[in-house]
This record gives sequence, C-alpha cells and structure tokens, in this order.
Amino acid sequence: MANIAIYPGSSSFASGSSTPFGFYDSDTVYQADADRVTKFCAQRLGYPIVDIELQDKNFYTAFEEAVTTYGNTVYAYKVRQDYLDLEGAQTGSNLNHALITPHMGNIVRISEQYGTEAGTGGNTDWHTGSVSISKSLQDYDLNAWAIGQGIADKDLEIKRVFYENRPPITKYFDPYAGSGMGTMNFMDQFGWGNYSPAINFMLMPLSFDLQKLQAIELNDTIRKSNFSFEIHNNNLRIFPVPTQSGSLHIQYVVKSERFTDNLNTSSVDLVSNVSNVPYANPNYTQINSIGRSWIFEYTLALCKEMLGYIRGKYSKIPIPEDSVTLNQGDLISSATKDKEALIKKLEDYLESTSRDVLMEKRSKVADYKNKELAQAPYVIYLG
Repeated sequence: MANIAIYPGSSSFASGSSTPFGFYDSDTVYQADADRVTKFCAQRLGYPIVDIELQDKNFYTAFEEAVTTYGNTVYAYKVRQDYLDLEGAQTGSNLNHALITPHMGNIVRISEQYGTEAGTGGNTDWHTGSVSISKSLQDYDLNAWAIGQGIADKDLEIKRVFYENRPPITKYFDPYAGSGMGTMNFMDQFGWGNYSPAINFMLMPLSFDLQKLQAIELNDTIRKSNFSFEIHNNNLRIFPVPTQSGSLHIQYVVKSERFTDNLNTSSVDLVSNVSNVPYANPNYTQINSIGRSWIFEYTLALCKEMLGYIRGKYSKIPIPEDSVTLNQGDLISSATKDKEALIKKLEDYLESTSRDVLMEKRSKVADYKNKELAQAPYVIYLG
C-alpha cells in the first residue's frame, strides 16, 4: 500500500478546489480563516507531538460543514420564530438580512373560517336557493329540492332559512305587544305607524326603545305562533303552518368547497412550508466573533470524528516487539459529545434571544426601574 501524505504542519487554501461545495470559497475572510482553523484543529489534536492522519482538504471540509451547520441552526430558529408572518410571502427574495415585522395578515386569514360559519364573510361561498311552499303544507323534502336544482350529487349544509317574523321596529305600535304608549293607535290611524318611533315627538332615552323592541320579540315568542323551522334528516319543517303559497329562500354551503376554496394553488412562488422559506447560506464575513468561535469548536469536533474513523481502520499498529493501540473510540465518543453540546449551546442561546423571552426580560427591567424610582422622594410644587 502506497504511503498517503498526511498533514505536514501547514496548508494553503485554494478557492474552487479545496471544499466539496465551495459555498464560501469566494469570501476572502473565509479563505484566510480556513488555514488558521486548520492549524488550530491540528494543534488541538496533538500536532506536532503526534501525527494527524488528515489532509488539509479534510480540515477544509469540516470547516465548510461547520459554517453551514451554524447558518442552518440560526435560520431554522428564525423560521420557527417568524413562520406565521412568512407564510404566503414571495420566495424570490433572500431573507438572510431581512427584518421581519410581525403582522396580523395570516392571523386574519386563519380566522376567515369563523366568518364563513357566522355568515359575516369568510372564504367559502354561501349559495342561495328557493323552496316552493304550499298553503297549509308544513314539511318539505330538501332531497327532492336538490334533485330539482341539479345539485343532488353535492353534500350541502343549510346555513339559513328565511322564514322569519317582521322586524320588531315595524311593530313598534303593535297594540298586542302590551308595552306600548297610549298614543300608538292614533299614530296608526294617520298612517305613521311604520315610521321611526321618534314620530311621537317625546324625548325618551335610547334604552327605552331597546327594551320595547325586546318586549315585542318576547311577546311574539310567547303569545303568538313564532316563525321558526327544524331540519331533521333533510326534511324541513316550518312553523307556523304557511297560510299562502310562495317561495321560501334559503342559504347553504357546499361542504367540499370548504376545502377547495381554502387552497391557494394559483402560484408556486409563495412560502407554503418551512422548506421553501427563502433563507440562504450565511455570509461568513458578517458572522461575528461569537459565531466564529462556535464554528471553530464545531470544526474541531468534526475533525476529531474524522480522525477517529480513520484510526479505527487499524485498531493496533505493530512495532518491534510490541504494538500500539490507537484511540479511535475515545476520539469518536468525545466528538459525538462535543457536537451535541455545541448544538444545544447554540439552540439555548438562540432561544434566550427569542422575541417573547426578550419582552419578558424588558418587562422585568421596567418593574425594577419603577421600584427603584419609588424610593426617590416625591417633589411637591407650590404654585
């Protein structure tokens, strides 16, 4: 087996050929640090006391992976922190240095479903239809109605049936309400009964009108056959029994449209999941000393791991009258622990700078300031 050259004690980084991917090769600061990190790792591993069975490209590969791992961890945290504000944004721009401002857009979008169910908006259409009603007929088959409308193959949900009493404001002077004023019959005689209650020309508080309207509604519910309906197994029953033929208007939704109307497939250039949030590899020059220190340590852990696997190929090396046992197991075990500890350290650091944690700290600082200021004597001004 030919002798393979190992680390000689120095290295010279060559842009475009030293690293597997070349993510940062054009960065001059990265180029300079590549050889410094190589020397740092080799000496931490025991060089020149012992030989390091690695080549400069092994050190460069570990360095590139460490920078990428650092960037991935930082930006993965940013995605978790800001994803609700990023979903639906364009994927074409690089967000590495973007300042993400929280907004209500996606919260409103998520809340539109409640507007659909409440009938106050939303993103699922309410359809309208008319059911022919007959005099003295109380029950109607909605399945037969759907067949007649050509929508029997769709799963429908009735949202509203327009079988209602007149608004109480139109019966403000109804003598049967039992809570009106003594002038009501005179107003009706002059044809003013259906106008605004203000025509009695008496200054009354608004609460009076509200209580009177509520009294009229309660009166209709208890003393009269109130308008209502029931739907059981696609059979519509209306109350009271209609006294004349006509049309009964309804509103309904197609259940399948709850899914189709809520799928935005019009563009492939929108952030739809964490995989297409537009973060790129970090700019090494702009990584501060805190980040670079982490990268150097992680590079060392990767080099330690590689060296362990290389030395594991030969567990023992024969020497005259004896053999030398290599430290493959120690290197791999130590490298694994170092990598896990470094990742956890970085994640904990990022979590400690999250928006909610920082706002909590600021709130505590404000409380402490108020307590401290409370110790100062209050000044009394005399005019």
